[in-house]
Amino acid sequence: MSTQENKTKVLFICLGNICRSAAAEGIFKKYAEDAGMLDQFEIDSAGMISAHEGEKADRRMRKHSEMRGYVLESISRPFDKDVDFDSADYIVAMDGSNILDLKSRARDEADLKKIHRMTDFVVEYDYDTVPDPYTGGPDGFEMVLDILEDSCKGLLDKLKK
Repeated sequence: MSTQENKTKVLFICLGNICRSAAAEGIFKKYAEDAGMLDQFEIDSAGMISAHEGEKADRRMRKHSEMRGYVLESISRPFDKDVDFDSADYIVAMDGSNILDLKSRARDEADLKKIHRMTDFVVEYDYDTVPDPYTGGPDGFEMVLDILEDSCKGLLDKLKK
């Protein structure tokens, strides 16, 4: 557990931080709030690249998320290994490429132990990755939200224990 105000810091990671990790951050915040636990967490997201730094979440992801009652307020930022490995308790990545990139940036075993795959927390679905919907259509965004809702429920349940 992070020492900052005894909050558990959860950092969601995807490639550009405008679709999957931004949505995961918004969904997890809503679930934590609904459970009366929001004050127990520091929830953030970042991307493995800086191409979208300073941008809001993708408008399509915001639209699909809002239809489900989630507000995506994050602003894209790149992962900073020195800051993020030191401050995060859980670094939750969306796919195998993100996992490999994070592991290659890990400084030691302690950093490696913080890295998790989002789908490690699925309860209902049987997915091993959260696919990037960026170049696809509406169905891709909906499927990503389905996987993220399931995974965020599982993650919150794990952290409650």
